[in-house]
Amino acid sequence: MEVLGIDIGGSGIKGALVNSLTGEMLTKRHRIPTPEGRKPKDMAKVVAQIVKHFEHKGPVGVGFPTIIKHGVCKSPGNLHKKWLGLNVKELFAEYTGLPVTVINDADAAGYATMNYGIGKGKQGLVVMITIGTGLGSGAFLDGELIPNFELGQIPYKKHKKIELWAADSAKQREGLTYKKWGKRFNTFLKYVELIIAPDLIILGGGASKDFDEYKDYITIETTVVPAELRNSAGIVGAAAAALHQAPRD
Repeated sequence: MEVLGIDIGGSGIKGALVNSLTGEMLTKRHRIPTPEGRKPKDMAKVVAQIVKHFEHKGPVGVGFPTIIKHGVCKSPGNLHKKWLGLNVKELFAEYTGLPVTVINDADAAGYATMNYGIGKGKQGLVVMITIGTGLGSGAFLDGELIPNFELGQIPYKKHKKIELWAADSAKQREGLTYKKWGKRFNTFLKYVELIIAPDLIILGGGASKDFDEYKDYITIETTVVPAELRNSAGIVGAAAAALHQAPRD
């Protein structure tokens, strides 16, 4: 079935048509910069623009960059405070006129990886970490999604949350080398390992494509591998969630 997957990020909102049975992207990604201010109506308009670009009339899956519970935003994350308590599913459905499924973006990336990528068939506790503006995380136990595992929200020293110190955005903002940033990211992974003791960690998001640049600085015992789907995972996973109706929706 052809489904439109949309991945909402801190810097860009991207979409593509996906074969939700195979996970294959049927079109090139269409990207529109995330509106400055990241307010609900402005971002909803961009989602509608992406739908119009593809002339899509069917279901839409959206990966959203913070905690989503039954379609409602439970934390504004790196977005505008007006998102808090807002029914994101209803907002996007209103602006697109189409049935919309909304899933946490890291959960969407994990959903794609566990259904179509390197995580397929993996048992035990598998954690997907998306490295970008923040540090998203999706957890799967024996292939089943555990919603809203927001490990990037762990407080760290003077920082309100560790993702402010260890995400790719911190590397860019502070001009860190891969060595310095890799050690920071490894500190984050140490906390993940200590708190939940996963069997496998899969890295996604923009920084995952540079895994060879910092893999030597990852020293935890848990196996850490980059995702095969890379930047397309959020789109593919959102599309799959729209078809299969992921548990959170």
